[in-house]
Amino acid sequence: MKAATAPVQRPRDARLLVVDARGGVSHRLRSALAEALAPGDLVVANDAATWPASLAGTHVATGEAIEVRLAGRASLAADDVRTFSAVVFGAGDHRTPTEQRPLPPPLGVGDALALGPLAARVVAVLGHPRLVALRFDGDADAIRAGIARHGRPVQYAHVEAPLALWDVWTRIAALPAAFEPPSAGFALDWRMLDRFAARGIAFATLTHAAGLSSTGDPALDARLPLDEPYVIPAATVAAIAAARRRGGRVVALGTTVARALEHAASQRGGLRAGSGVADNRIGASTRLAVVDAIVSGTHEPGTSHHALLAAFVSAKTLARVDAELEAGGYRTHEFGDSVLIERAAVRCGRDAAVARGWATLADAALAS
Repeated sequence: MKAATAPVQRPRDARLLVVDARGGVSHRLRSALAEALAPGDLVVANDAATWPASLAGTHVATGEAIEVRLAGRASLAADDVRTFSAVVFGAGDHRTPTEQRPLPPPLGVGDALALGPLAARVVAVLGHPRLVALRFDGDADAIRAGIARHGRPVQYAHVEAPLALWDVWTRIAALPAAFEPPSAGFALDWRMLDRFAARGIAFATLTHAAGLSSTGDPALDARLPLDEPYVIPAATVAAIAAARRRGGRVVALGTTVARALEHAASQRGGLRAGSGVADNRIGASTRLAVVDAIVSGTHEPGTSHHALLAAFVSAKTLARVDAELEAGGYRTHEFGDSVLIERAAVRCGRDAAVARGWATLADAALAS
């Protein structure tokens, strides 16, 4: 695979590698995603808008330049914008690969950070020199305005030109919640949604605070994904229950959707409308209760996004998918090509009882 270097969400030649439940592989244009799905299916997308979460500034005690990348918060409540987890780099910007970025000056509780019009303090160091909890001064309106004026989208060296905020908002972006774009949603436009409707494919959304995809530090990357809050509307729970009743598949548009739905379904009482914080990791040992197929970007082995795909197919099939992507020169990263992977037939059989049990719980929750 090769890195996508142009910030174009829907290039005409964007490709889609399709893996069916029997492990069969086919190559399509991503614009034909609707035709790769079946009538009765339900596509669930993440409608989070993306914060300009990269804040340049200064470590006040030393005067050294830093970059703060906001990475998480406790909830998606509109006024819950004072305290964030964040990854802090030393001097430099996105043009330097993250793995080559220097550490920030030593950070300790109480350290003041000057971030353009914003002032913040470190309130905790979270087990790594780069990872802290910080608290902004001021009220929620001033903090949001300061981030909007001073922040830039989180960016990596494979895209050289500075990103604008509209480069990282999907067509369905709503509540500012994500710290990096839920980029599987870049495939969507209104024409595709029209094609979904024409083919009898349902569509629903949730909001999930997609976090950082890389920090450049192996020890910290091993902790990804960090805990991420989400909100699932009642209409989405109802749409999933309806898809189950008619025998349609639940298709997660992105790893964040899969993570939110599977976390919610694992809670006492099963999948219900409301908010939560996803602290789960999905991988080869995960028994999927909700999601039958996933549309995702192409991910490199060893990343948490790639590990999530192992919940859908065997290691052998996933290795074959990787080989197909490599041989075909598929583009990776947020502006790259995509895969559509249906849960393997053997895994569907193994998890059928889980899915039936969840559907019963979902119907009961909707009736209450």
